Formats: sequence, C-alpha cells, structure tokens
Amino acid sequence: WLSGALSNVWGPRRVMRIGAVLWIVFEVLFLTLALPSENQVLVYVFYGLRGIAYPLFAYAFLLWIQLTARRELRGSAAGWFWFAYSAGLPTIGSAIAAVSIPLVGAYSTFWLSLGLVAVGAAIGSFAVKEARGTRPMVDTTAPGFSFRSELLRGVSVLKRHPRIGIAAVVRMINTTPYFGFFVFLPSFFTDEIGISESKYLALVTFMGVIGILADPFFGRVSDRLGWRSTIAWAGGVGCALGVALVYWVPQLAPGNYAVALLATVVYGIMLAGYIPLSALLPSLVPEEDKGNAMGIYSLAAGLSTFVGPLTYSVVDPLVGHTGVVIVYIGMYLAGALLTWRYLDVPEDPGSRRAGGPGPVVSLAPKDLQSS
Repeated sequence: WLSGALSNVWGPRRVMRIGAVLWIVFEVLFLTLALPSENQVLVYVFYGLRGIAYPLFAYAFLLWIQLTARRELRGSAAGWFWFAYSAGLPTIGSAIAAVSIPLVGAYSTFWLSLGLVAVGAAIGSFAVKEARGTRPMVDTTAPGFSFRSELLRGVSVLKRHPRIGIAAVVRMINTTPYFGFFVFLPSFFTDEIGISESKYLALVTFMGVIGILADPFFGRVSDRLGWRSTIAWAGGVGCALGVALVYWVPQLAPGNYAVALLATVVYGIMLAGYIPLSALLPSLVPEEDKGNAMGIYSLAAGLSTFVGPLTYSVVDPLVGHTGVVIVYIGMYLAGALLTWRYLDVPEDPGSRRAGGPGPVVSLAPKDLQSS
C-alpha cells in the first residue's frame, strides 16, 4: 500500500530507491549480525523488515510504467512487467540458488543474492531516465497539503472512488485460490492421484513457466480486445475452468502425469488473464489518485496470500476438498461478474472500439465522473 501512497508524494523513482536501500541495509544486518550471532529474534526482525523493501521497489516501478505507457499499450506494458517479475523472483532466483548452494553454501548464496539485488536496484534507480517517475503526482506546494493528509487519501480513495474497492476484490480473487492450493494440492496429488512429490514439484514449476510466457500474451490481447473483457473472460471464467480441471480431471486418470500436467498448465495460463487489471485499476481515478489506486492494488495482492489458506482452513473441515474447490470456483465467477458489471472505463481499448464505455452501474456520482 505504501508503494502507491508514497509515490504520490515523492514520485515512483524515489520510492524505488528507498526500497532498494532498505533491502540492502536489512540484508547486511541479517547476514552480519543476525545469522552469525544465532539470535533468533534478530533473525526474525531483520529478515522480516527486509520484506518491506521489495514491494516499495517493485510496485512503485509498476506504477511508473503505467504512468508513462501509451494508453493503447498499457496492457502489454503490464504483461511485460509481470513477465519480468515472475521470471526473476520465483524462477531465476530459485535456479541460481539451486546451482550456487551446492557449490558455495547457503550463506554465500545470500551474499550473491545481495549483489544481484544491488545491480537491479542500480539499473532501476539510475539507468531509467524517464522524467515522469521523478516527480510527485500531487501538487505538494498546494495550500493545505500535508504528508499525513496525503497518506490518509491513500485509504479514503476507497470512499471517494468505490470502484477501486471492487477492483481490489477482483485482484484479491486473482491469486486467493492459487495460494490456497499450496496448502492441500501437494498431499492431494501425492496421496490421492498417485504422483510422487518430485513429479508434483516439477508439475508446479512447469505451470509457473508456462504462466510466465502467457503474461505478455494476455497483455497484448487485452490491448486489442479490451482490459475488462480479458479480465472477466480469460481471468475470471478461465480460472474457474482451470480450478475445476486441476481438481477433477486428474481424478479421472489417477497416476497419469500427462493429464495432471495439462490440467495445471491450463490454470497457469488463465491466471495471466488478470494481467490487464494493472492497467485498468489506475484508469478508474484521476492523476492525483493513481498512486493511491495502485497502493490498494498492491494491498489486495498481498491479502490474497492470507485469504487463500484461510479460506481452505475454514471451509475444508466443513465440506472437504471438494467444497473448497467449489468455493474457489465461485470466487472466480463472482470476480468475473464484478469486472463485467462495474469496471468499464473509457480508456479501455475494448470500450473505445465499441464507441464508448458500455453500461456501468454507478456507485457514487463522483466516481462515475472521475472514470
């Protein structure tokens, strides 16, 4: 959330630099004080506080991209951002660790990761010369401006533009079942489907790789067919179908790895249908609130990591795995309906080709005017 709110006041580049410095400082403290001392409290504190840093860098950069991308390319720009994000954090990072840990050990691998982060921070903070990201999105010299009031606007944007709240719910739905699956899919595939743990891990990895490749594809598709249409049909309806395939299709062919792989890959591809939400959400508000809108987007993305496992923990004891899957499918279909009903904007390429925005239910007069 702070990545957007602070970008409004300071500009995205400054927030990225703050994130980079925080990461480096807490990583060094973690490596030089916490680990050598074997003090568990320091380990938790420094490693935990380091987690503040990467969203500041990553999501401020996403906002910068959306501020500068041409309207007809915002979906594609979002697709390439998420392609790079997914390729780096869970993919290349894991691959480097898999190679370096056997060679130099885990502790030295931490130092290697610090060097890689420093290189990326330098590129993002200094090599990108575009001017829009270097200045605030609000007039900090205006009468009555204060840092505190601007941060509060990062929360009140939900009241001033209610459709931001709806878009945030859609974003949370995007990955809620994905993170919920992590809780029970390993045992489901190994115990009930008869796939070994190593094959399951390979299956999930392949799903992620194919999903990464689908990110720029759906970004480009959304710039042609429309952001809302792509989110609702590929993201919402497509993921509902993908969840059903992941759970029920392998049960029809227990132990058949190819069938399980195909089902999970379909789900991984459809997850990329939500890519245009990064372009659509800031288009719901005027310039001075775009940072606040992206802050809410980031908050919703983080909440999904909690809501997914929580949903499983609450629902599974009552109705079992099948009930959990049905709830997840219902979430995706509800998200598709919310998107189609409420999230049309004039900037959407799909709306502009149709001669203007389609029917949108107004939640507040100001919100309708701003969009």
